[in-house]
Amino acid sequence: MEAAAQYDVHEASTHIAAILQLVATGQEVIITRAGEPVAKVVPFTRNVPRTARGSLSEPVVFFEDRAGDASHDARA
Repeated sequence: MEAAAQYDVHEASTHIAAILQLVATGQEVIITRAGEPVAKVVPFTRNVPRTARGSLSEPVVFFEDRAGDASHDARA
């Protein structure tokens, strides 16, 4: 795998169009400050597969079915 391109913060702000072109072709770009990585620009993916167990960030909460409860019936 090819190493990610690296730009320091000043270069990144000056060459944002070139960085976006690299990312659009599937490459990743690392942004550094004082030689330390601070951000990674990656290609945007529209469809993130979420088929694995635990892929949701929050637990799913199910509420009790209240369809037969007269106090919640619109006709009551």
